[in-house]
Amino acid sequence: MRLGDALAARPERSRGRAHAEDDRGPRGPRDTFQRDRDRIIHSVAFRRLRHKTQVFVAPDGDHFRVRLTHSLEVAQIGRAMARALGLNEDLTEALCLAHDLGHPPFGHGGEDALSRTLAAAGGFDHNGHSIRLVSLIETPYPNFEGLNLSWEMLEGLAKHNGPVAEPGWALAEADAVHGLDLDSWPSLEAQLAAIADDIAYDNHDIDDGLRAGILDLDQLIAEVPLVARHWAAMERRHPGLDASRKQSALVRDMIGTMVGDVLAETRRRVADAGVATIEDVRAAGVPLVGFSPELQAEERTLKRHLYAHLYDSAPLQPIRREAQRIVSDLARAYIDDPSLLPEGWQRGETETHRLRGIADYIAGMTDPFAIRRHEELVGPVHLPDRF
Repeated sequence: MRLGDALAARPERSRGRAHAEDDRGPRGPRDTFQRDRDRIIHSVAFRRLRHKTQVFVAPDGDHFRVRLTHSLEVAQIGRAMARALGLNEDLTEALCLAHDLGHPPFGHGGEDALSRTLAAAGGFDHNGHSIRLVSLIETPYPNFEGLNLSWEMLEGLAKHNGPVAEPGWALAEADAVHGLDLDSWPSLEAQLAAIADDIAYDNHDIDDGLRAGILDLDQLIAEVPLVARHWAAMERRHPGLDASRKQSALVRDMIGTMVGDVLAETRRRVADAGVATIEDVRAAGVPLVGFSPELQAEERTLKRHLYAHLYDSAPLQPIRREAQRIVSDLARAYIDDPSLLPEGWQRGETETHRLRGIADYIAGMTDPFAIRRHEELVGPVHLPDRF
């Protein structure tokens, strides 16, 4: 069952962009949300994701995910679900591609270090910084700052994980300008982007963790019912398959199960809620996209295993500490001597502006660039070659 045009975001019904644009140039036959997607793909921030941490810091293995490949995988899953539900594929894809733009170097570890170091200026939040990037920092156009994305794109980036009761300073600033209705749920497309992110990293982090030798397959099967169920089913279908191909089949089958569950559960929730318009979706008071209760419980068990045995594992702890030291040291170096910042990043209106300018600059760094700058300004970096 497709949900129908009434619940899908439609470019002709968009609330528009903050700045009027001169469309006399050779722009081609693209609608509002297609242009949003293309502006994300052509942005500097999107290109930098190829050298930003997903799980492993500056990995030397070509097969490990980075933020860029993760974002592409999220977009594939999100777009496939949008098509099956009859929602807007272009808006869903654009939100999936943009959802991690605001991550600083070294992933969540780098974010924690940056937020602690710059607490006096309100800290740092990667979601709020994504909005800041696309609305202020990226400047490819002659007549306005930012990418001038549609209201629906900004709304989806701001609250794809749900209503925001206490926005950080960056998100609050964007809301004051764009009126993002932070107390309501976003479009179904934004909700799809959020769960596509969960599906992608749940499964691809299993793949990377096994490939790195940090996760143990036997332990995964013993402790995670979702994995055990799919492994047993796959072995029944392919009893003679070698281990590496079984691993790939496991991840592929689990993605398929999760996607199918989301589609069925979303159709059920939409029908039960009786929503007839996008505004009904925003006013529903609950998410209308999600896993069924049964799969949600299994997925939470999987997440707990990944946190215990991968994200917080002993092999990655010293790497995270060193990554956090790099970010903290860089922030302190720029705070102590702002002249070290490149021209255009030395913002001196107030102490808060100065600190936030430092955060903007560091957040834009890739992992390798941050390492080089630390070696130039502070001293050696001690990260293992493998991760």
